[in-house]
Amino acid sequence: MTIEELDRRFREYAGVRMLEGQGDLFYLYDPAADLPPERQQPFATIVTGDHYEQVSRLDEPGAWRLNLALTKATYMSLFGPAPTERNADWVLDSGHDYSARDTLMPHPFYAAQYWVAIVNPTGLDQLLPLIQEAYDFAARKFANHQARQSS
Repeated sequence: MTIEELDRRFREYAGVRMLEGQGDLFYLYDPAADLPPERQQPFATIVTGDHYEQVSRLDEPGAWRLNLALTKATYMSLFGPAPTERNADWVLDSGHDYSARDTLMPHPFYAAQYWVAIVNPTGLDQLLPLIQEAYDFAARKFANHQARQSS
């Protein structure tokens, strides 16, 4: 799987807007493309370098990481309770090797918010249900917020 293939997949979803920074891609559910900055929370990201951390070794040639925001229930079904202990570099202690390739794992920094990560995924089929869930969850949160604003 390539970044380009994954990017095309995300852009096929209705209401998705992509933001780019430092070569990284951030996917938001924003159907009208008018979310204020404080509400621009991505549901998926593709990180292409060690811009934010070094634990995933994304400085290696060709390395990149897909990150997905999941529901608490799905996250816990995959990994159990989210880790809360951090090391001196603020990396969560989940017992996983965050530099492992093609291995779904808790996100090194955002697992406590039920994010998962996979460095250099090779197959899309195993990820499609999680990508769909991340998208659906983002759309549900958007709709809930809209409903609260109109009531």
